[in-house]
This record gives sequence, structure tokens and C-alpha cells, in this order.
Amino acid sequence: MPALHRTEAQARARLLDVRRYDIHLDLTQGEDTFGSRTVIHFRSHEAGDTFVEIKPATLHTVTLDGHPLDPAALDGNRLPLALTAGDHELRLDATMRYSRTGEGMHRFTDPADGESYVYTQLFMEDVQRVFAAFDQPDLKAVFALTVTAPDDWTVLANGITAHTGEGTWQAAPTPLISTYLVAVAAGPWHSVRTEHAGLPFGLHCRRSLAPHLDADADEILDITRRCFDRYHDIFDEPYPFDSYDQAFVPEFNAGAMENPGLVTFRDEFIYRSAVTDTERQTRGMVIAHEMAHMWFGDLVTLQWWDDIWLNESFAEYMGYQVLSEATRFTGTWTDFALARKSWGYDADQRPSTHPVAPAPDDVPDTSSALLNFDGISYAKGASALRQLVHWMGEQDFLAGINDHFARHRFANATLADFIDSLARATDRDVHTWAERWLRTTGVDTLVPVLADTEDGGWTLHIDHTGSPDGTRPHRLTVGLYDRHPADPGRLVPRKPLTWDLPAEEHPATPGSRPALLLLNDQDLTYAKVRLDAASWDTALAALSGLPDALTRAVVWNAARDMVRDGELAPTAYLDAARAHLPHETDLALVQGVLGFARTQIADRYLPPSERHTALATLTALARDILRRTEGPAHGTSTGLRLTAVRTFIDSATTPEGLGDWLDGGTVPGGPDLDPELRWRILARLATLGALTPDTIDAELARDPSATGEQGAARCRAALPDPAAKQAAWHALFTTDNDAALSNYLFTATAQGFWQPEQADLLGDYVPRYFAEAPALATHRGPALADAAGRYAFPATHITPETLRLGETCLTDGNPPPALRRKLIDQLDDLRRALTVRGA
Repeated sequence: MPALHRTEAQARARLLDVRRYDIHLDLTQGEDTFGSRTVIHFRSHEAGDTFVEIKPATLHTVTLDGHPLDPAALDGNRLPLALTAGDHELRLDATMRYSRTGEGMHRFTDPADGESYVYTQLFMEDVQRVFAAFDQPDLKAVFALTVTAPDDWTVLANGITAHTGEGTWQAAPTPLISTYLVAVAAGPWHSVRTEHAGLPFGLHCRRSLAPHLDADADEILDITRRCFDRYHDIFDEPYPFDSYDQAFVPEFNAGAMENPGLVTFRDEFIYRSAVTDTERQTRGMVIAHEMAHMWFGDLVTLQWWDDIWLNESFAEYMGYQVLSEATRFTGTWTDFALARKSWGYDADQRPSTHPVAPAPDDVPDTSSALLNFDGISYAKGASALRQLVHWMGEQDFLAGINDHFARHRFANATLADFIDSLARATDRDVHTWAERWLRTTGVDTLVPVLADTEDGGWTLHIDHTGSPDGTRPHRLTVGLYDRHPADPGRLVPRKPLTWDLPAEEHPATPGSRPALLLLNDQDLTYAKVRLDAASWDTALAALSGLPDALTRAVVWNAARDMVRDGELAPTAYLDAARAHLPHETDLALVQGVLGFARTQIADRYLPPSERHTALATLTALARDILRRTEGPAHGTSTGLRLTAVRTFIDSATTPEGLGDWLDGGTVPGGPDLDPELRWRILARLATLGALTPDTIDAELARDPSATGEQGAARCRAALPDPAAKQAAWHALFTTDNDAALSNYLFTATAQGFWQPEQADLLGDYVPRYFAEAPALATHRGPALADAAGRYAFPATHITPETLRLGETCLTDGNPPPALRRKLIDQLDDLRRALTVRGA
């Protein structure tokens, strides 16, 4: 089916004025299909030819202004229309297929109780899987939905819904919104409802998750209310929709989706097991992120997909900022530095990098646009906005944002519109800033060069390299720290320097050099930084003695970048972690550093001969943290213990100890083993060859939930048994629709399959992956193509032969765009790992 080309969208937007959709969905037709009737009211400015999109199982009837059209004229997803000038009414009656890949109308049956749920995810061009539409973001319209559902179901939609009898639900018509933002979620939901600011608020989840939602409902609603009120403090435009529902839905592909009035979240955010406070903070950030979209994305919507960053970068920035201002989670930017910003740095150094705001010609169609949902559009874009706020001032930034909302409410806007609104609010040259930050690619690297002066002072020069040619402006803080005279393990801050780049050098500073000089202290710009030799020595000795968590995060990120660039031995990073993490109190830092050490250093950057020693270092480090956190539990110690237990499990090289925990149902001193920890232990035991299929079956009987099914699939695929591997491979790569795995079961199986401990057993599957993945991705569509590239790729086989096979696949295998992009990224990471190993 052809992707929509930008020039086609422009032509259709010039021709049509779409006013209203009346949609009826019948969800009572069985488990495979549903009924979809669409009436579109629109005007054609002149006579001309165009098309409407739909992807049906069967298109039954079509009428235009009462005259029948031939359903057989449907070509792929396009039905041609020959229009006269004037008003028109288009009616289409179709049968549509439910999805198991999280696209369109996804249907899920809960193994815990047999209840079924459906929900829509219509982003980009998947509305065509649910109803007929002129499917592009700049043809906004009013949407009026009627849904027929089983008697015991509740139907949620963008507007307030009312049950009108006989299983029929009517949703209040929306304001003008884009096609991709229409939302329906139906099933026997468990709901928690309240009211705030005169609007109905609701939380919804599967019935089997009811006790877990109830346990956290006060926290979720408190965050929702606080963020809602904060947005009303800083935005002049009131919340533009009639209600605010948040539905936690199963097998959701993204973290969440900003449907106006009905935000959908992956239901892993309803925690069945213990989580750290940082993970709760992440849930809060996603709530704040999606709420920001109600204004930026829903009220004012991009005109074409080249400006998707405007949606995501803004919501990403506002999510972290508003959560830190309005809730107890005041340390959000530390987590951003470690968990999100590094995502942007990595993406920006791959061949697939692109500008935050690509040129329109670089996003010619919807297929290419879908590839830009990455660390550039989210993390780098948010970092750029944070730097912009630091550079122009928050007051002027918000004035520009409010001007943007006022000028384009319920309409569409472009990057040029956005920059124009900012420029109207400040004397700063925002247009030049945007060209250097948003239209360029690559990460700048900042290196301090210190020199002594004859009078006993010192000077600082910053080498500024990167793209574009070291001219990207930066306003940053330079942190200066001395060792505490009575405790050399502590560092005491001097007054920091404020620095604007490009600049030659800072005036001479009297007195001795600081023990530690840190560029980009507080992480206000987007750049890799290096430490001078003396500062690095100080950091190695006293990193945990820095007084601020965000400062420590900048140092850890510098160390991470040095490892990735071959400038710091991976074992030196592990040594620093072993020395300082036992004294670290910030959960985000502990999780971020341990995650990089476990998944990148141990599994990828060290040769196999050194992996066992690295894992032993990590288990010893986990024990150090557990010993330090013994005693009365409190929030931080509980989170640190949970993080240490997870690392110990994932790093265990023998089954001894893990089996004792499993049998006893607890870790000595806590925590007790909840379902997540039990499945984590079982997955590790499976990898180590210390688990039988019968044990997996018994655990699934104990936990017959959706996450239990995924845990069992992960364990079965991890067994070091040729028959188990072949069964898992067949399940992953079958193109039999009836036997094909859902998106979540595919991911779980792929995660279990590739294990570094099983390299010899899995060697023959490496060439099979590159031979079979393109056909799977083509057959099952973009969501599974992404999963096949992300999770099923043989990332544990760090060899030149894997690289050669992958490059041949790119050249000769004809992978579809979503898989091609993932392969390009995976192969570049593989090259980097080979380089680090050889450094």
C-alpha cells in the first residue's frame, strides 16, 4: 500500500475543506473483525480528482452524494474520487480486521480472566485500519462517534461518552482535531473517576489490574491534577477538551499516546510488582508529557510530519520541567541526563542521524516520517529546547509559546510559525539559533584547556568541535570544585563560571586551579564533554563526593562517552562504578550507571574472555549496595535494594543463591519476591541451564497473567536447548497469521532468545536472521518490523561476520523502511563495539 506523499497531501489540502466525520463502529461481530461505517462531510473548492484512504477486510458499499461507487475501485488503501465543486457527503460501509500488533484497532484477551479489550492507536496512517478518512494532519475536522459494544463493556472516546441503550454508546463530538488523534477504548474497564477544575477525570485499566490501579490511583490523580494546574499557570489557553481520561491499555507499542481527552498508556505503568521511586517518576513524566500535547500537538498540530519534533521535543521538555515544578519529583533532570539524553547522543552519532527539524524534502512521505521517532526528535530536541530556555530566558520562551497557541489554536502550524512566535517575544536572534541547532546534525564535543599564568592564576580555553564546524552556540555553566580540607573524598564548589560559546577564552582567574573543572555543570546544553587530566583524577577519587546529583550525572555521562569513543577502558568505568556506587544515594544515577555497565560494557564492549570477571564485579557491587542498605526501610534504601537485587540476578554466573531466593520467596533483608523478580530469576536460571520446562509451566500456573505469559515465553526462548531454540525461532519468524505472536509475545520471545552465554549454540541463527527478517517485516508491518530490528537482532554476536552479513542484508535483502532503519542503527552499534574491543 503506497505511503502518502507530502506533495499529494498538499494538493488534497488545497482541494478539500473537511468538516465532520460521523462514524459508527460495531464491536459485536466476533474476535477477528468489526463493522465500520463512515460518513464524511466535506467541501471541494473546485472540480478535481482525489482519494480517500481505508484498509478494510471487506469494503461493502460506497456512496458519494447518494450515488453508488464501485467498492472494487479500491486500490490498496486508496479509493479514487472524482469531485465537482461544492459540498459533498461520502458514505462507506466496511468490515475491518482487529490487530495483534498494536496498530489500528488492537484486540486483547486477558489470560487472567478471559475478558477482552479493544483500543485504537491511529498514529501516522493507522486510522485507515479503523475507518475511512482523508488521512493527513492538516485536514482537521469534527469527529462524532457511535460505538456498539457488548453489554458489559464501557466505551471511552475523545469526548464524554453516554450509554444510549442496547449496547450503544455516543461520544460527544470533538473540536477540530486531526485524524490520527481519534481514539476509542472499549471493554469491561475498571475505572476510578473524579472531577477536577470542573471537568471529569478518569483512570481506566483491565479488571485483572484493578487492585494495582486502586493502590496507585491517589498518586496518579495527584500528579495529574498538579500538572494540569501548572499548565494552566503557564499557558494562557485553557485546556481545550471536555474531559481528561487516562486509559492503561494492554500490548501498547509506545509509552503513551496523546489522544485528546483520552490518553492511552502501556499498562505496565500499572505496577503489579515493586518499583523504584525513579520508575514512579518516569510514570509521572509520561503523564506530564502527554498532557503537554493537549496544547502542543492537539490544539496546535503540525502541518506535515517533518515537524513531528515540535510535538515530541516540546512535550519531552515540558514533561520533565513541569513534573519537577509541580510534584515531589524534583530531580527529573538527573534522570533525563542518564536515561534520555544518552539516547539522543547515541542516535546523533549514527549514520541515520537527522536534524531535529529536518527539511520538508527529507520527509517526503509517511514511511520516512515514521523513522524519525527516535532519540533525536525526543531527547536531542528536548535538550535543544532546554538550552533555548536557558539562553533566551523562561519568561520570553513562555510568552512565545502562548503567542503560538493564540495564533494557531485548533489549526496547524510549522517550524517557521513556531520560530516566528518566539522571535516576537525576545530580542534574541532566534532564527539564527534555530538554523544552527535545529537544522544541523551531530554532537559537539567540548574539551577544557587550562594553562597557568605568571602571576599564579590560570586561564581556560574550550576546544569546541563537532557539527556545524564548532559554530553551534552554547550557554553553559563551568563548575569549579576543590577538595574538602578535612575530607579529600568530598568536593566543595567554588562560584561557577557562565560561558557563552563560541568564545576564545575566559579572562585569567586568580588563585590555584580547581581540583575538578566540569564543563556543562547542571547539564544545560547538549554536548559531549571531556575532563582535563587533573580533573579526571579527582573524579576517579571523589566522584561520589560531588554535592549535587545532576553534577555527578554529567561526570558519569562523560565517562560513558569516553568508553564509547574508545578513550576510556571499559574496565576503568567498572572500577569507578565499584568505587562510587556503594556511596551513591540518587536512584536514577545508580540505575543508569548499572544499566550501562551491565548491558553495554559486560555484554558488548568487553571481549567474551573478560565478561565473567565483569559480571563478578557487578554482583560484588550489588552485594555492597545491599549491605549498605540493610536496616529500616525507607524510600531511597528500598529502591537501592531493588536495583541491586535486579543487577545481582541479571549478572549471576551460577545458579547458586538464586534458587535459594526463589525457594524462600524473599531476598534476605528484603525485598520479597514479587512476580517481576520471580520471572527475572527464572529467566536467568533458564539462560544458565538451571531450569526445566516443567518449572516454567508451574510458574505460569502460579501467575496466569499477560506478564506471566510473556515471562514464560522469555524463559522458554532462553533455554540452552536446541529444540527450545528452534521452537522459539519458528514462533518468531512464522508468517502464518493464525500462529503469529502478538507484539508483546514477539518481544518477550526475542529477548529470551539471544544470550551471550549461548554463543556456540546460536551461531547458526545469525545468518538465518538476516535471511528471514526482511520477509517477516514486510509481512507483519512496521510495528513488528521495528521489534524484529530492535529485539530479534543478534546483538550478542559482536563479530566482523555479523557485520558483513548485516551489510549484505542492507544491500541485497530489500528490508522495508522500518527494519532498514533499525539494521543501520544496530550495525553501527556493532561497529562501535568492535572498535571499543580493539582499542
